[in-house]
Amino acid sequence: MKTILKPTRVLVALGVMLTLAGCGKASQTDQANQPVVAQYAKKKITQQDFYQALKAEPSAKQVLANLLIYGSMKDAYGKKIDEAKVTAAYKSYQARYGDQFADYLEENGYTKKTFKQTLRLNYLSEAALKAQIKPTTAQLKDAWKTYQPKITVQHILTTSEDTAKTVIAQLQQGADFAKLAQQYSVDNTTASNGGKMAAFDSTDKNVDSTFKDAAYKLKDGEFTTTPVKTTSGYEVIQMIKHPAKGTFKASKAALTASLYQKWEASTTVMKNVISQVLKDENVKIKDKDLQSALNAYKGTTTSGTATTK
Repeated sequence: MKTILKPTRVLVALGVMLTLAGCGKASQTDQANQPVVAQYAKKKITQQDFYQALKAEPSAKQVLANLLIYGSMKDAYGKKIDEAKVTAAYKSYQARYGDQFADYLEENGYTKKTFKQTLRLNYLSEAALKAQIKPTTAQLKDAWKTYQPKITVQHILTTSEDTAKTVIAQLQQGADFAKLAQQYSVDNTTASNGGKMAAFDSTDKNVDSTFKDAAYKLKDGEFTTTPVKTTSGYEVIQMIKHPAKGTFKASKAALTASLYQKWEASTTVMKNVISQVLKDENVKIKDKDLQSALNAYKGTTTSGTATTK
């Protein structure tokens, strides 16, 4: 899914931020009653000591911003998303990486919990966007100019750029794509089938946007001659079927989905969406040292339309 923000990479630290006592400086009496986090020799580090040290870190404001954004989104739109889709998306990653899933999480700074929260935030962001902004006919007609229909491809997912280059070199020498997929691809869901994927269009949120951009440039039988870097690794893609474009009327629903996908990928649009959610949720930061944590989201709120940049 698409990822507009990746706040949950730091959510592993948010539990600490949430449970640390109060804001500001504690009195001596309060200090004496604070739970002890750690100690050395005869010295004790209390929760308040720990909190003061944490909030002085450069990342503290970002951690707090991520906490507030995720919490506000979930509070406002949590009931409007299908948790089954979050679970299905999570399981698809598990299936894709198989025994290497734990390595994938670790390499990208996730735990199982924070990775699932990241996937959930994608759906929450989508719900917020659709609630705030509706496409106009003019925008749909403009999107039609570049709209692409469903295509069918086969791919080889590798964990390193060098491996992807090796695959491409063999393809250029006439090697069979399906056999190379079985040999090299780490996508357990497609490798045994020669790397063939289910047909998708430009609006499909289960396919990486960079992957789609590269795939749509291919004609039938063509493959990518340089590794395609995606959130999953390094891809080699070959086009199986790239059909002709249909009609505007028949493609209106897909065009609407395509517009939403573009807006989700727009930093400007999504900052405005988040800003509106924070405003609606009446978010306030009471610790004066952290009050600037959400400054990046104090801009213009949404007004029913959007443009991408």
